[in-house]
Amino acid sequence: MYNLIPGRIVIVKTPTQHPTIPPLVNGDKLTRDEFHRRYNAIPNLKKAELIEGIVYIGGTVGFCSHSQPHGYIIGCLGTYAAITPKLGLGVEPTVRLDLDNELQPDAVLLVTPEAGGQARLTDDDYIEGATELIVEIAASSVAIDLHAKKQAYRRNGVKEYIVWQVLDRKLSWFYLDEGEYVELSADRDGILRSQVFPGLWLAVAELLAGDMQQVLTVLQAGLQSPECAAFVKKLSGSCTA
Repeated sequence: MYNLIPGRIVIVKTPTQHPTIPPLVNGDKLTRDEFHRRYNAIPNLKKAELIEGIVYIGGTVGFCSHSQPHGYIIGCLGTYAAITPKLGLGVEPTVRLDLDNELQPDAVLLVTPEAGGQARLTDDDYIEGATELIVEIAASSVAIDLHAKKQAYRRNGVKEYIVWQVLDRKLSWFYLDEGEYVELSADRDGILRSQVFPGLWLAVAELLAGDMQQVLTVLQAGLQSPECAAFVKKLSGSCTA
């Protein structure tokens, strides 16, 4: 603007006005881009997700009801990933699943893009698309993990989906079959065996009881199985053009 003073004109600069970014509010219906913009504007927010276009903001995390089971699962997946090449293991990564879903699953296990994995890493270091395996720790069967999230993961082609329902003392492992999720059944020894990651075996009863020594013993047997060896060999020799 101009400030008129006798004999001269002085230009006075008005500070640029930046629109205030609205807060992120639980239950808001937003586009993924707007959700991401508002999320990044809140420096101390630890977890928020956009699920089927609706905002969900995480609260405090209990030890027995979430943190400890989370740690157990990460221990299993970490052991598997440590001996299997060209896999990526993530803890609560941001996953841009589609235009209505930007999630932070408790754990993801993926085949890297150079080995033919179906998800990719964006230039700003986020996962874009469906990973091969996603794990969520839920309080019970009524949690959103078994409803809206499950629907979004299925629709976008997440090949396997594990939901540990802590209060119900139940673990559900789903695999994608012709576009629908089918629940994986344990074998006669009570072991769940991944359809996508050969050798990833979970002793369910022992896991739910917190007997990690036996859980890891069973997992080690899976890692030494012929099918796991064949999978490791296949990944070791894989390379996309």
